[in-house]
Amino acid sequence: MTVAIFDDATMCFACGINNPIGLHIKFDLNEEDQCIGYFKPNENHVGYENTVHGGIIFTALDDVMANVLFLRKIKAFTAKCEIRYRAPLHKDQKIQLTGWIVSQKRRLITLKAEAKLCSNDEMIAECDAKFMLI
Repeated sequence: MTVAIFDDATMCFACGINNPIGLHIKFDLNEEDQCIGYFKPNENHVGYENTVHGGIIFTALDDVMANVLFLRKIKAFTAKCEIRYRAPLHKDQKIQLTGWIVSQKRRLITLKAEAKLCSNDEMIAECDAKFMLI
């Protein structure tokens, strides 16, 4: 479960700058109110024959959605998250992570995210999630 808070997140596994074994993904909001980040996996992120472990991809997608909220100073946590893998990701292939808000109903925010190869825009995985406001 990812918790989007605006206290100290420097040890976050996905985006924490002080986590020595983390992914170190830097996220920013773009002009379309989407959260964007880039990730290039290495040999530490593989599961089988240079293919990136699905849990690493899931973590990156969960965190891009959490940062849609975090960067707006909205406190929330992942309540439900579903991923659809479309293609394998191999080490040293850079992906763009994009997350955005779909809707909000009371304390529940619905978000979407996708991971695409930077080289050719191929969809690697997409995610749907619901975050609960704290």
